[in-house]
Amino acid sequence: MSIPNEALQKLVQEIEAQAVQAQQQINVVKTQIAAKQRDVRLLQLTSNEVSSLPSDTKVYEGVGKMFVFSPTDAVERRLSSQVGELKSDMSNLEKKLHYLQTTHKNSRQHIDQIFSSRQG
Repeated sequence: MSIPNEALQKLVQEIEAQAVQAQQQINVVKTQIAAKQRDVRLLQLTSNEVSSLPSDTKVYEGVGKMFVFSPTDAVERRLSSQVGELKSDMSNLEKKLHYLQTTHKNSRQHIDQIFSSRQG
């Protein structure tokens, strides 16, 4: 069973386009993961600083162009919930990254397989 050259070339181009798209998406996801990791680290540092304050310290949070008083326990709860949300997002991004890497690898293997079958 021989595939005509035009059809084979079109198939290779489609697979190559899929591989390129997967590689671009991999780069985007890696950038998103890095940004989330930075945000988590910043929130953890902020939480450590807030928790090290004496309990009677007044804490203010920025809201737009003003600052609003917030109890330290409320600030710590908000920070920990944000860290949890970011870690959940990172977990989802890791799954997406794994899927995209698998897609890219499979595309490359298909292209190699097509070329090796044409050579043989």
